[in-house]
Amino acid sequence: MNKKMMTNKQIELCSFVEKQEERILAAERWIAAHPETGFQEWQTSAYMAKQFESMGYVLTKPDGIPGFFADIETGRAGPKIIVFSELDALPCANHLEAVDGIAHACGHNAQCAAMLGLAGALKEQGVLDELCGSIRLIVVPAEEMIQTEYREKLCQEKITSCYSGKPEYMKRGFLDGADMAFMIHTASDAAHMFSCNTGHNGFILKTAEYKGHTAHAGSSPDKGINALYAANLGLSAINALRETFRDEDHIRVHPILSVDHASVNSIPDSAKLEMYIRGADMEAILEASRKVNRALAGAALAIGSGLNITDRAGYAPLRNDTGLMTVAKECMSALAGKEKVNFKNFWSRGSTDLGDVSSIMPAAHLYVSGATGVAHGADFCIANPMIACVDSAKAQLLILHDLLKDNAVKAHKIKEKYVPIYETKEDYFKAMARLNMDWEMKTAQGDSGELKVMFSSVERGRDK
Repeated sequence: MNKKMMTNKQIELCSFVEKQEERILAAERWIAAHPETGFQEWQTSAYMAKQFESMGYVLTKPDGIPGFFADIETGRAGPKIIVFSELDALPCANHLEAVDGIAHACGHNAQCAAMLGLAGALKEQGVLDELCGSIRLIVVPAEEMIQTEYREKLCQEKITSCYSGKPEYMKRGFLDGADMAFMIHTASDAAHMFSCNTGHNGFILKTAEYKGHTAHAGSSPDKGINALYAANLGLSAINALRETFRDEDHIRVHPILSVDHASVNSIPDSAKLEMYIRGADMEAILEASRKVNRALAGAALAIGSGLNITDRAGYAPLRNDTGLMTVAKECMSALAGKEKVNFKNFWSRGSTDLGDVSSIMPAAHLYVSGATGVAHGADFCIANPMIACVDSAKAQLLILHDLLKDNAVKAHKIKEKYVPIYETKEDYFKAMARLNMDWEMKTAQGDSGELKVMFSSVERGRDK
């Protein structure tokens, strides 16, 4: 902490967080030891809820899924600001801290620990005296878009409407009335304590299922249709497309291949490709998706297999709000020193469901260091929890205070300048629902011998 750059008030606010150090550090370790994947974070959610309730918070919990939110009222009218922390972990079987093949390989354990520090500090006497408006702390599940079959099942059973946590909470009204939102994610940047970039890719989740016919692989392969060969051709065709993607669209297509119930002496009759199609805006994503569909269909035609394609809305692209970034940079620079803060003109090819939030209100996805290793990798861990958790909580408190002090003049300016992608959350959900499609390839032989290829489609909304 760089006290020379800080005001007396900022030093006082940081001292409130420091009182929570024991709680913060214990939480980071406990959550790391109990990793759970999206929409299944029941232990972690219960742990966080118990901590919040011990501090005197009244919680609002969603039906059927983990997480909650808590409100802090200043008693004076003004903007409502959301701060997020994420509950979920990832499958990462070779991680040193993996439990049943799951680990916090993205640092969400540090986010939750920092949130507890922030929550505790906001209960300190005098912390709200100069502020107006309100603060909503949201502990949200399922940021990582994984285990899609499970999430499809939740939608079919009408437990959820969305595949990820923040859109689901948006759908349930947990973000209603909010004026802006931010969060701080953990990073492994040894050179800088805090950082931020311009934005993040959005994506469509695509699944392609090739259907063939089994036969004896040795004695009668001519009587089979090899779905695995079709899938491999599909992969090759996608790779041949990569030079057609424009650099400025930041397209990423990364498939995985799976074959169920296969045996080496039988022609496989099914194979599945699952992939994200990422990009910087939805039109670029849709154009890339159409190209990928053609490549997948060409592979099916070459082998003679059937093909079903399922598209599901992933995340909207995130555009970090410049006004929020300015406030965050000033607060982080005061806390760490200007040389330790790196706000850069860089577009991330990764994705976050904060992008969906940024479609309807100003939002910022900020970073704090304190981790080592590669995100989502076996070596990613919280090496310095004092930075990743304690300093993160300090930064969040300073940002909130700066936004809501002086009659929330800075928050009001940010709100006034923001131009939403969608005017309402209803407009957002209508737009995302149009991305949810089921495609089935059909072929027919024309009278003159030409081959006709058609895709029949069924639009599926997020509401099941």
